[in-house]
Amino acid sequence: MFRVGIGHDTHRLGPDRPLILGGLRIEHSRGLVGHSDADVVLHALTDAMLGAAGLGDIGDAYPDTDPRFKDCDSRLFVTETLKKLSDRGWRIVNVDLTIFAQEPKLGPIKTSMREHLAAMLSLAVDAVNVKAKTGEKVGAIGRAEAIGCQAAVLIETI
Repeated sequence: MFRVGIGHDTHRLGPDRPLILGGLRIEHSRGLVGHSDADVVLHALTDAMLGAAGLGDIGDAYPDTDPRFKDCDSRLFVTETLKKLSDRGWRIVNVDLTIFAQEPKLGPIKTSMREHLAAMLSLAVDAVNVKAKTGEKVGAIGRAEAIGCQAAVLIETI
């Protein structure tokens, strides 16, 4: 049996925060603001994984009202959710991600992010795809006020 999950996340950019995307620290003058490290890529991925397995969403599983997740490394959300899927007899087949950012330019880091995510998920590199789009100077993303990500995940029974 197969199932598909879709995830989305957006966070605003702010000063005095590191920019973390896909579990990687990216050189930039501003970082994403949120309760955890605000990694929109891993948040969207976690949401898609949870959705595919019918396990609610990231807010249910890792609420921003829980002090345990304050400034948390979002890789925790992915690894714990991966275990939840495995415990229920599911495994990830592939992941497709689209990151929306006017800045910084993500073309130079897409390959390393893809490799990092594949290793985190125990997948072949060609089972993880990372795309980057600008906001074409429209809206909060286009004005470089925020970064967003959409994720699609296919899971199958083990």
